[in-house]
Amino acid sequence: MPTAEENEEKSMLYKLKPLTDRLPAVTRPEGHVHFRTKMMWIVLILVLYFSMTNIVIYGLSTSQRVDLFAQYRAILAGAQFSLMHLGIGPIVTGSIIMQLFTGAKIIRLNLKDDEDKAVYQGTQKLMVIIMIVVESVPQVYGFMSPSTKFTAGMNGIFPGDGESVAKLLIVLQLFAGSYLVFLMDEVVSKWGIGSGISLFIAAGVAQQIFTGSLNWHAANPVNPISTSNPPAGTIPKTIYLFHNLSASDMTSGGYERIFLAQPNPMVALIGTIVIFLFVAYTESSRIELPLAHGGARGARGRYPIKLIYASNIPVILMAAVLANISMFAMLFWTRLGNVPVLGHSTLLGYYDVGATKPAGGLAYYLSSINGLSDWFLPLVSPAYLQSYQTTYPGKTSLQITLHVLAYVGVMIGGSVLFARFWIETTNMGPEAVAEQIESSGMQIPGFRRDPRVMKRVLERYIPVVTIISGATVGALASVADLIGTVGNASGTGVLLSVGIMIQLYDAIGREQMMEMHPVLRGFFGGE
Repeated sequence: MPTAEENEEKSMLYKLKPLTDRLPAVTRPEGHVHFRTKMMWIVLILVLYFSMTNIVIYGLSTSQRVDLFAQYRAILAGAQFSLMHLGIGPIVTGSIIMQLFTGAKIIRLNLKDDEDKAVYQGTQKLMVIIMIVVESVPQVYGFMSPSTKFTAGMNGIFPGDGESVAKLLIVLQLFAGSYLVFLMDEVVSKWGIGSGISLFIAAGVAQQIFTGSLNWHAANPVNPISTSNPPAGTIPKTIYLFHNLSASDMTSGGYERIFLAQPNPMVALIGTIVIFLFVAYTESSRIELPLAHGGARGARGRYPIKLIYASNIPVILMAAVLANISMFAMLFWTRLGNVPVLGHSTLLGYYDVGATKPAGGLAYYLSSINGLSDWFLPLVSPAYLQSYQTTYPGKTSLQITLHVLAYVGVMIGGSVLFARFWIETTNMGPEAVAEQIESSGMQIPGFRRDPRVMKRVLERYIPVVTIISGATVGALASVADLIGTVGNASGTGVLLSVGIMIQLYDAIGREQMMEMHPVLRGFFGGE
């Protein structure tokens, strides 16, 4: 029986239930959803996702606008200045806040209880709405101006308040697009296979890799294709330069342009392939616990504990944290300079005029790294160091090294922290897994069929593997960013997309098995 104190603490969130129950939501299916239906929903949601990425925000100025999330586009699964401008950022940030509150025991809900779990999910939905407002309002009122024509039209309807109304309408468009993304994620998780968030990331990264590899348009579309303005895609660029440069041109800088120079150098394509193969190998590494059925002799199985046990979610959460740090650092530097301590603080981060990447401060050392040209070449070549210093004035080799170490360290440490939170809030801990195995009728050979016994056995593996999992995905993501990828997909984006595709393939395999053998649904958590 819960104590009076626990009831009182729980009632704090239960007071929000009348509000959260009225928020638009996707109903859960009553019973089993057939495999074909799930695949149909996935295809429809993907079509809607790509459609939204191509719908530009109505009334937005084409000149007076800044993309605060430019360096995190692949990870946040958004398209700049479209209805998907915020991407999955508000959803992930709301999830982070709820996980932190749960881990700190501020929220005392038993997520195994259906009623408590419903309250948790409803509160998380409300948190997502709050984060949509928190992320959209500063961007629109600080960095995304309405066009003069749109403002003039609003002045004709609301004299004197045309600009304010125009900005409000832009915020409402961002709000509608972001909440629709949240509902699309619910459709995939309830009626489809896997997670909508993961699906959107994989789709966006795949699009960027495809265009970065095969785009035959000029790097600068204003001017025609030439040796000084080759095709933007890695493969067309390589073929064009090999065909049009002489042998002397190739030895005097042609090879360097092909393999190292932006956009989309050959080393980025090679790095993308290497990352793909290495992540595929890592995803297949696992520990398998032998299982036997308690009531059917000879019925045996294995419970796999993957090396990437916490999936790629910790990296998504960590990337969202860094994106928000970058956004608010730029906001305090450029628009909220009068705020005490944080306003115009060089320690938090400072920016050059018109730049979206920080030039110094904490935001600089935590900003993402995009390939060898962002760190390795400036460290080994004085000429590249001078070119780097045009973007980051005054930066020395020591500061570049500290940037690399800080970024890698924060990615690994943050991913470990979020991996532990994720395991505890998604019923993947030793106790929840032990109950799942016991309820399916299976047991570990040589041990009594008791959830407490299985929990002690699993505690030898799951906590350790969780830490290793978080550190591994954090290291893979940061090292992948250091190598670089085609299409500015970022190493983190490629890591996530490969892991997502492998997990989706496994999930599709499980769904097909459940269609053929319905008795397996209980073991896999199906209905």
